[in-house]
Amino acid sequence: MSQAPVRVSPLIKFGRWSLLLVGIAYGAAHQSRLSKKEEKVREIEAQQKVVRDAKLAEEKKRSADAEARALAELSKPTK
Repeated sequence: MSQAPVRVSPLIKFGRWSLLLVGIAYGAAHQSRLSKKEEKVREIEAQQKVVRDAKLAEEKKRSADAEARALAELSKPTK
């Protein structure tokens, strides 16, 4: 009942292998391009992180100072 496998044309085999290799080459080139783009984005984000962290630290300091002043106002003895 088992039949012999169908003989595939050499042209079809060549086409399949060619498309496979072209796909792999395209994938590698695309990955390389995206990696370079992502590297640039990460550099920009790293620069922005320094500025953002400084602003957050300043804001936190102001908030802590305001809270300390408010607590000092509340803890003053009333006459």
